[in-house]
Amino acid sequence: MTIAWLFFNIGLLIIAYLLGSIPTGYWIASLFYGIDIREKGSGSTGATNVLRNIGKFPALVVLIIDILKGVSAIALVRYLYSLDAVRQLATGTETSDVVSFFHPPTLLPWMVAFAGLAAAIGHSKSILIGFKGGKAVATSLGILLAISWQVGLGTLGIFGLVLAISRIVSLSSIAGAIAVSALMFFAGEPMAYEIFAIAGGIFVIWRHRTNIERLLAGTEPQIGQKISASINN
Repeated sequence: MTIAWLFFNIGLLIIAYLLGSIPTGYWIASLFYGIDIREKGSGSTGATNVLRNIGKFPALVVLIIDILKGVSAIALVRYLYSLDAVRQLATGTETSDVVSFFHPPTLLPWMVAFAGLAAAIGHSKSILIGFKGGKAVATSLGILLAISWQVGLGTLGIFGLVLAISRIVSLSSIAGAIAVSALMFFAGEPMAYEIFAIAGGIFVIWRHRTNIERLLAGTEPQIGQKISASINN
């Protein structure tokens, strides 16, 4: 492994984090509606809080862009790893080979997983808005779709089923976060992706810890309802 290869991969993870850090909900709410979405409802910059406090169309825009952030982070890693010039960074020459964990074909799934986690963390802890953000559900969905569209669609299906029954977005997100590990395993995806599913699922659930408190208290709002000031986190 060369120093250039090491710094290249570190740079990729930083870029993935910055892609995730794009504060879509905050920018749309601020630029077009003159409000700080962090001071409304749950304080999240994600599509659900935008829906509750601004409306359906801006929430849809936020949802789509946040999904694309996750897709972009994974697509960037896979594209750059496919380039011959990039692969040569790992060896330092055109003819030598690195038969180790750091060889590009071996490292690729791990870099995809790490980049996915970096993007999800960036969405939740954006450096652009004081390390605030959303719950990383939409961005995580984009990551999953880019990693394995079958697992992504399966997770989305579970989310949709729970949402149709409960009409509670947070409960549906938690159900999807729990199910994704099993779906990744049964799909036979590489170990790196299975570990990402576990770590990403735990992260999403952790980001919903105040929602879990409201769910247990019976005060978590359904779609169309706003979070009252008395239970605002």
